[in-house]
Amino acid sequence: MTASLPLSGKRALVTGASRGIGAAIAKQLAADGADVAITYEKSADKAEAVAAEIRALGRKAVAVQADAGSTEGAKAAVDGAVAGIGGIDILVNNAGISRLGLFADQSLADIDALLNVNIRGVVLTTHAALPHLGEGGRVISISSVLAGRVPFPGASVYSASKSALEAFTQGLSRELGPRGITVNTVRPGATDTDMNPADGPQAAAMLSGISLGRYGQPQDIASAVAFLAGPGASFITGTSLLVDGGAGA
Repeated sequence: MTASLPLSGKRALVTGASRGIGAAIAKQLAADGADVAITYEKSADKAEAVAAEIRALGRKAVAVQADAGSTEGAKAAVDGAVAGIGGIDILVNNAGISRLGLFADQSLADIDALLNVNIRGVVLTTHAALPHLGEGGRVISISSVLAGRVPFPGASVYSASKSALEAFTQGLSRELGPRGITVNTVRPGATDTDMNPADGPQAAAMLSGISLGRYGQPQDIASAVAFLAGPGASFITGTSLLVDGGAGA
């Protein structure tokens, strides 16, 4: 007899999943049995390609256009997921941006964008999704190793947005625990994506501080998210899973 997949019958919404870490998360959750809704802002073709890969696994999938930092975008994401896959059991707040630079030199537009996407959008999307989450639900947000320590200048606002995300997660875990819903973050370290490529200008400096001597891959983060989404993590809440190759050791 074939064992059922750990997420069979579950429905997941993954924000910002047209590429990189988000795409890897969406495909891993589908491989584990979940139907998956993903959001994108501009990359419709890439998002639909991810959805097509998920459908090829025999799962339902829908790609929803949504601005990750706006009230309207949060509602569109949740409404699209409910309409497309029938509900939400797992919310993965993956959408995020990184705009590094000395605080004194940053524009107000960059500051607003960092705060709107990295924390405001997470709060709004989670608020919109809450009525759909039941017993055994999961809220998993993608944070950063820079939420806990800032080893170089130029990341003040980015780090602040991710630290706020950690506090939000801890507080929400207290409120949703009685409903049987867990709330956690995953903190990636240097991960090979378009945002931070392993052959980019900062790579050598970052590699020098990573115990394993390599950049992470999107699949490394996806595996951590899939664990937190699964039945084996039912007693883990209000915490952060550090996936950084030992950079914070």
